[in-house]
Order: sequence, then C-alpha cells, then structure tokens
Amino acid sequence: MTDIRRYAAEFLGTLLLVFFGVGSAVAARVQGGVVVVALAFGFVMLALVYTIGPLSGSHVNPAVTLGVLLSGNTSLIGAVAYWIAQFAGATVGAFLLWVLTRWGDVVDQTGALGSNGYGAHINRFGAALLETVLTFLFVLVVLVVTNRSEQTVVAGVAIGLTLALAHLVGVVLDGPSVNPARSFGPAVFEGGAALRQLWVFIVFPLLGGALAALVAPLFAKPDTPPPAPGDAGEPQPA
Repeated sequence: MTDIRRYAAEFLGTLLLVFFGVGSAVAARVQGGVVVVALAFGFVMLALVYTIGPLSGSHVNPAVTLGVLLSGNTSLIGAVAYWIAQFAGATVGAFLLWVLTRWGDVVDQTGALGSNGYGAHINRFGAALLETVLTFLFVLVVLVVTNRSEQTVVAGVAIGLTLALAHLVGVVLDGPSVNPARSFGPAVFEGGAALRQLWVFIVFPLLGGALAALVAPLFAKPDTPPPAPGDAGEPQPA
C-alpha cells in the first residue's frame, strides 16, 4: 500500500509540475517573460518537495530517480515504477494544457505547447551540452541536500531555486528540459519537430543525472568531523 501511495505521489507531482511549469510558458511566456516561467517551475518544485517529499522523495523527474538509483538509494524495480509514474503524470499534465489551448480559448504563447526544441537559438550540440550541465547541477543539489539531515528544512528552497536558475539560463535557448518526463508529455501532443528532437531531451538530462550521482559522494558529509584546533594531531599554539 505504501508503494502505491509513493507511485501515486510521483504521478500527481509530475502532472502538477508540467501543468504549472509548462503552463506558465504556454499562458504567460510573452507577458511574463523568462523570469515568470523560471519562478513558476521553481515555486511548484519547492511546493512539491514539502508536500509529497516525505512520501516519495518528490523526484518528479526520471533524471533525479536515475541519480538516486546510481547512488544506491533505491532498487531498479522501484526506479522503473517511478519512471512509469512520472512519464504518465507528465502526459496527463500536458494533455490538460492541450485541452486548454484547443477548447479553453487559451492562446499558446510558445506556439509548441511548451515543448523543448533546438534550432532557433541553439543547435543540437549546444542543446545536448546545455541539458547535461543544467541537469547535472539540479540533480547534484537534490542528492547532496537531501542527504544532509541538518538541511532537511531548507532542502525544498535549495531545490526549487536551482530549478528556477536552470530555467533562467535555458528558457530562451531550448526550453529547457532538465527532466525527460517534462519533455515527453508536451512533445506527444505537439508532434512534429518536438517529437523528432525529443531524444535529445531524454538522453542528455539522464546523462547529467548520472554524472551528478558520480560526483555527489565528493560532497557527502564526512562520517567524523575534522579535529578541532588543540585536539590530538593538531599543532598547539605557542
């Protein structure tokens, strides 16, 4: 029963991330600009960390789940179940946005249902590099701050601000993704170039998440604190 609730939380969390984050681009990209979109992603992520985080960890992102898997903090079966829930939630969230633009008189200010893409402001290589670096930073922050018990209270703030930062850098360039599920949902309903380019926004965020899992142990809290001045092994003041 607990597992079902966790998977349901990941489904709902990813749905809400897409609906509010991508929805801010669809409905307010022109009037609000980059800052509004970035803050929308950051705020909804912050809210989700404190809402569903105690139950599922609030991954809502296959790249985060991959990082957790490679860190040894979940099983392969659990990770696959999370991925299914995340992609399903993103698809439903994108479907709700598609309904709003088709039958709700909402003008799609992105012209592509908020899908990711390259070609206008960045080429394929640039998008691949950007997605790797942005996702690396995001997943690294998630893995490090959630592994420190003394930072539990502020973990949501750090994670939300990092996602907002990633969008401040990437909105004009390629979307950005930083989350394969977020890219998958809108691309399914947009089709065309968004669907053809989708692999970039799945493969390279996952690569960034994997690299973050490799680097995160370097920032782990040491098991024993370093000796204070005056302790054994430290030179005494004259």
